Amino acid sequence: MIRGARSMAVAVRAPEGEILVRSEELHGPIYVGLLRRVPFIRGILVLAETLALGGKALTWSSAVAAGEVDDDGEAKSLTFVERIFLALSMAVALAIFFAGPVLATAWLDSRLDQWVVLAIEGGIRILLLLGYIWLIGRSDDVRRVFQYHGAEHMTIAAYEDGRELTVPAVRRYPKEHPRCGTSFLLTVALVSIVVFAFAGTDPLWWRLASRLVLIPLVAGVAYEAIRFAGFHQGWPVVRLLFAGNIALQLLTTRPPDDEHIQVAIRAFEEARDVEANLGPHR
Repeated sequence: MIRGARSMAVAVRAPEGEILVRSEELHGPIYVGLLRRVPFIRGILVLAETLALGGKALTWSSAVAAGEVDDDGEAKSLTFVERIFLALSMAVALAIFFAGPVLATAWLDSRLDQWVVLAIEGGIRILLLLGYIWLIGRSDDVRRVFQYHGAEHMTIAAYEDGRELTVPAVRRYPKEHPRCGTSFLLTVALVSIVVFAFAGTDPLWWRLASRLVLIPLVAGVAYEAIRFAGFHQGWPVVRLLFAGNIALQLLTTRPPDDEHIQVAIRAFEEARDVEANLGPHR
């Protein structure tokens, strides 16, 4: 999936070998508009956008793989039960990631200094993230997704370097990219340690509630950090501070085959064409 300034495009290789493409112009305050330019607010919108567009792209690509698209190339709509299941799954994932470490370290409150407990809580949260990514990466299907992920990064890097988008040209670039979405996840985990420190630890109900209530603030701060790093990669201190984000991509990307790069190029070209047809971007 490639996200343009005002559009998104998804390319999928169908079981028959053909590359299918779906694109759309984006509307609404989550995707475009003045709020996208407001610091910290835009990070919250990007988080919501990632969930919305990512879910939509995965639903369509799954439908293509299962042969469940109509004559117009559209996937069947999710049923009410399926939507509820997805919402509950997301809620459970957030609860485990943000509230789980709180429950795991609550018994240490009377034994260790508050800052030590918070550091341990944050460490557990990071280990949960890394462990989950490592575990799903052992699946053949997810490993293939990670190859497409690497191909996306390489294609974008080639474009940013002014190269022609061909498989040989794209293959010259690294599969890690400083503005990767998974970098955002790790930055969220790290920023949460600082933000949650100011929320305190007592009582336990507040400690649990604050971890969920403060998610938008954490997302806003994390996005600004990633954005700053993306524009200042030439600074050695920035590269040092965000080296972990690049290292994380050793887990979330895999060296792509030519077929993966071809799909990534097709998605990028579609997004570029849609943007060109929409006219100048103000």
